[in-house]
Amino acid sequence: MKQKVALVLSGGGARGMAHIGVIEELESRGYQIAAIAGTSMGALVGGVYALGKMDVYKEWLCTLDKMKVFSMVDFTLSGEGLLRGDRIFHIMRELMDDKNIEELDIPFAAISADILNRREVVFNKGSVMEAIRASIAIPTVFTPVRTEDGLLVDGGVVNNLPIDHVQRSPDDILVVVDVNAPIPVEEPEIHPEVREHRHSRYREKVKEFYDHLFHLHPGDHEHKFNYFDVINKTINMITYHSGERLLEKYSPDILVRVSHESCGTYDFYKAEEVIELGRCSAAKSLAAYKSKGKINVQE
Repeated sequence: MKQKVALVLSGGGARGMAHIGVIEELESRGYQIAAIAGTSMGALVGGVYALGKMDVYKEWLCTLDKMKVFSMVDFTLSGEGLLRGDRIFHIMRELMDDKNIEELDIPFAAISADILNRREVVFNKGSVMEAIRASIAIPTVFTPVRTEDGLLVDGGVVNNLPIDHVQRSPDDILVVVDVNAPIPVEEPEIHPEVREHRHSRYREKVKEFYDHLFHLHPGDHEHKFNYFDVINKTINMITYHSGERLLEKYSPDILVRVSHESCGTYDFYKAEEVIELGRCSAAKSLAAYKSKGKINVQE
């Protein structure tokens, strides 16, 4: 009988692609994922897995360095956020059919934050896509999701490691994946020419992105760069400290940690590298758990 796993996936922007590698490693070693709870990118990857479309989503991610990534960017003049996110979710709906969470084969929960009512919102029923959209609404970047009486943003604001919301079952083990860990980065092997090709293409796309941004929002360019940098660092600090408190309160059987320096928040062109990093990190933690029978914090 396969060992059941209650899996918790943190937010962390593009670093969350490492969750794919972790899931692949768990399954390759015979573990059965019995339930998932995730925040932000963790909710996205967890939701896609629960929909049974991980392979399709991974294949799409790994082509992003070959596509016009920023053709998916839908700027908005709204003061609530820079991007609507409609184009991205249109593509996701083409890749996979939406379902209600109640219809999934495994329990799934996605976390968001209601900034009007100052409360955590847990999606454990209703549309998977709508739950993901609310959970990934990074403040000032994606427009928030409006409800009848609330305004929902990225769940990392309140709970970036939703250990308290994953459904447990008898004899399962708790596996937590934190992609914001304050540990040195261990980059997977990749040929230098391949790495430089990806980086050069991405730099071209970033230039197009900011050219468009500054056309819509004229002003001091340097100020704009600093503005988003401050927002990112502030959110990262919040998510880190909230995550550490949860890890102190709840003791996972296996803790997989990926360095917060492994890639930038929006470095989705690094999909193959980050997925492989997740797989390698999971392999180390699983090996340590098997040999020692205790948490591996990869210090």
